[in-house]
Amino acid sequence: MSTTAPRQASAQTVKVAAGTTAIDALREAGVELNGPSGAVVVREVGTGTLRDLAWAPEADAEVEAVPASSEDGLAVLRHSTAHVLAQAVQDLFPGTLLGIGPPIENGFYYDFAPAQPFTPDDLVAIEKKMSEIIKAGQRFARREITDADARIELDAERFKLELIDLKGSASGEEATEVGTGGLTMYDNLDAKSGHLVWTDLCRGPHLPTTRRIPAFKLMRSAAAYWRGNEKNPQLQRIYGTAWASRDDLKAYLVQLEEAAKRDHRKLGAELDLFSFPDELGSGLPVFHPKGGVLRRVLEDYVRQRHVDEGFDSVSTPHISKDGLFHTSGHLPYYADSMFPPMELENSEYRLKAMNCPMHNLIYRSRGRSYRELPLRLFELGNVYRYEKSGVVHGLTRVRGLTMDDSHSYCMPEQAPAEIKHLLNFCLGLFRDFGLDDFYLELSTRDDSKPDKFIGTDEQWAAATRILEDVATESGLDLVPDPGGAAYYGPKISVQAKDAIGRTWQMSTIQYDFNQPAGFELEYQAADGSRQQPVMIHSAKFGSIERFVGVLIEHYAGAFPAWLSPVQVTGIPVTDEQVPYLVDVAKRLRSKGIRVEIDDSDDRMQKKIRTAQRQKVPFMLIAGEADASSNAVSFRYRDGEQRNGIPIEQAVTEIADFVTRRVNESPTSAHFES
Repeated sequence: MSTTAPRQASAQTVKVAAGTTAIDALREAGVELNGPSGAVVVREVGTGTLRDLAWAPEADAEVEAVPASSEDGLAVLRHSTAHVLAQAVQDLFPGTLLGIGPPIENGFYYDFAPAQPFTPDDLVAIEKKMSEIIKAGQRFARREITDADARIELDAERFKLELIDLKGSASGEEATEVGTGGLTMYDNLDAKSGHLVWTDLCRGPHLPTTRRIPAFKLMRSAAAYWRGNEKNPQLQRIYGTAWASRDDLKAYLVQLEEAAKRDHRKLGAELDLFSFPDELGSGLPVFHPKGGVLRRVLEDYVRQRHVDEGFDSVSTPHISKDGLFHTSGHLPYYADSMFPPMELENSEYRLKAMNCPMHNLIYRSRGRSYRELPLRLFELGNVYRYEKSGVVHGLTRVRGLTMDDSHSYCMPEQAPAEIKHLLNFCLGLFRDFGLDDFYLELSTRDDSKPDKFIGTDEQWAAATRILEDVATESGLDLVPDPGGAAYYGPKISVQAKDAIGRTWQMSTIQYDFNQPAGFELEYQAADGSRQQPVMIHSAKFGSIERFVGVLIEHYAGAFPAWLSPVQVTGIPVTDEQVPYLVDVAKRLRSKGIRVEIDDSDDRMQKKIRTAQRQKVPFMLIAGEADASSNAVSFRYRDGEQRNGIPIEQAVTEIADFVTRRVNESPTSAHFES
């Protein structure tokens, strides 16, 4: 989940003469250097490398200005703010050791080894100190350094020394400090004297000065293992956020407040949908009856949609001999996300983390003809993934999940049409659930790490081109995700925005030319030859659990009537109207409506408040006058009420509204002629 994805604005190309700084070239070209649209770094044309504004090329170069409000600009802004955070911490708490401080989605963090854990009061003091550093306008200055000199300069920083040893092999967030090439330090220099104030090991780039940080806020502190490994020392991590303007920061904080109200973990408990018993273990949810209704509606829907789209349902076991996952390539490339093996009858078995290897066995169970292709297999399969405890999060990151997994086996020339078919399927599905604001992400391999991916350059180029062409043809925005591909092939993913503008990764469509080869899958072509099919992986919801979490947050628990676990609550004014409402409930149930009668001892007004807290879309209230006239009073989530509605009309209106799958809460306006 994230906020809206920033786009890189098209930028003016500027020539930087040899020996001239980028900032001087931008000034001469009249490029804005202040505010959200002002340049904070430049991007070399051709290589795409980001450079500080103080960079002076040895030969003439062309660059593009990178504004603060762009995706890359925000990353630089947040990384620079992380440095200010670390400087403030070491000023206030001398002797605190430094870990790493990368930019992350919507913010940044820095890991520390302090003498004592940080308190809320400490965060207030640190934030104040950061503001002082920002106002001082310290200059960020890049300095190359040899490994030997870096070890001398950082001899008191044992975590930094460990990073130096990783130079060239670091990945992910660690690569912000030591990556490919030589080591560099970033010094914070006093604005007036130019004297060194503070320094950190870092690849950069950074803002020109701390004054270019217009808006930031520290969010919280938490424990975190060094380099994400529970065998390493536990550090203290401070999270913060930074934005290109105060208005952007304010909007983000408002969004966070709204997100807290919509937190699916909180609402899941309040609406009695699911829980996470400690006895089961982390990341293993159980769904209560109301949550079970919601799951059933989703599962029935997605099963029927797959049938409508030409898929055949299959079913496979939860465990397998681990040799299967060697054949598929998952154990060599995906072992960290799989549960440990179980010994049984002199063999090792694994809980399955994905359905595709077993679907390959179904395909391979007999000879296949080109006339059968594309062959589409679908399964609502339970899979198990060993997510680290630090990333498990409610229903959106679990260890036991139900995938709406499909695999299309087709001839290579059929692949573009099949991918287009799958993409349209996914988009239509989300529109049915009220999610209709999308963009696409194209995940490709990281060419600098060939050992993490299977296949030839030609195979990857062809597969990537096909996915890119289909994605472009869709007319949706396409955002690159270099290095985000699966080991067996590139993918496109649907990124959907929810009601408050956050982006969630939903469906994935992956092109696989490797597993068909590993499993020796074949089909007989029209000319009688044996050919290898292409395999297209696709998950629509992704997982039922995660999609439930997304829907809870999108609708703030107030599901559309067709999805609501309880669609109607009957509320009698007195106990005498209970039998009358029981009869009304029978009529509704005959139309497939999910209805409950509140026959508790509570007063009518409390029953109404209870139904509203449970976010029931329709409340039918009956008093003595209603019962005598064979009518009910409608009450809606927004508090509106319609009185004296004949029973047959009420049943027809509710059944029709539910059948039409309207993705908004019912109000009286929906039923007024």
